[in-house]
Amino acid sequence: MSHFSTVKTKLRKKEPLVQALHNLGFIPQQGEQLVRGYRGQTVAAEVSVEMPDGGDIGFKWNENSQSYELVTDLDLWKQNIPVDRFLAKLTQQYALNTVLSSTKEEGFEIAEKKNHIDGSIELVVTRWDP
Repeated sequence: MSHFSTVKTKLRKKEPLVQALHNLGFIPQQGEQLVRGYRGQTVAAEVSVEMPDGGDIGFKWNENSQSYELVTDLDLWKQNIPVDRFLAKLTQQYALNTVLSSTKEEGFEIAEKKNHIDGSIELVVTRWDP
């Protein structure tokens, strides 16, 4: 029998989370959403990605940890990568979006962005002070 699993993350802000999902090619829905699992079971989430055959991906806010948790039916996981690799890629995109937002707020511009073979991303930022 299938059931929902909850995986802790360190994702604390909704905007970079939604953008990270977009970066990975998903179309996230915001607001109170129902994440579908085995035999029509559902669980509420604040951010969700509807999958064609069920096994949706959701993120719900955990007040205690002050972060979003991944909620999904792992038995219905149909992604081409395991859930831990998915979370690693999502967290990397989340971090990149957070850094890009912060650098822009501080008046920096991206001078260079390199994607390395090992999957890491290198940024060079500049700022001209008058």
